[in-house]
Amino acid sequence: MNLANKLTILRIMLVPVFMIFLLNKIDYGVYIAAGIFTFAAITDSLDGYIARKNNQITNFGKFMDPLADKLLVSAALISLVQMDRLSAWVVFIIIAREYTISILRAIAASEGIVIAASWWGKAKTITQIIAIIAILLNNFPFSYINFPFATIMVYLAVIFTVLSGLDYVRINQHILKH
Repeated sequence: MNLANKLTILRIMLVPVFMIFLLNKIDYGVYIAAGIFTFAAITDSLDGYIARKNNQITNFGKFMDPLADKLLVSAALISLVQMDRLSAWVVFIIIAREYTISILRAIAASEGIVIAASWWGKAKTITQIIAIIAILLNNFPFSYINFPFATIMVYLAVIFTVLSGLDYVRINQHILKH
């Protein structure tokens, strides 16, 4: 169990902690949840960097890292719908894309093919994380000037989510033909 994999497990363990602070009436709970979410999102970049730098890429990491990301983002999105701070259609599009690409990756893995993250996929992840943090922090730092930063980031996240999904399917359509 290397450091990168430990960070992935930590990210998974932080999901229920994040949700406890977000969904319960705890003083400053939303802000603590935003801090936990931000920390967990940073560990996503950090674990990949550590694994590549130290040549410690494992099968566990290849499968659990994307799962940890999906759990964290899905928990945040579903919680934001419950809190009436995000529309369900946005969450449906994002989660549907995640299921679709996960199934595509599983089919590829069964044939010994690893589907690497694309630029579109990285842009999707970054915009989703920024959108979630902006919603959690009530559009801070733009809340004082009435600029809809969180709303813009949500729409960008949806656009990048759809484009990245289409790109993965286009590039890997040969896998689906088998």
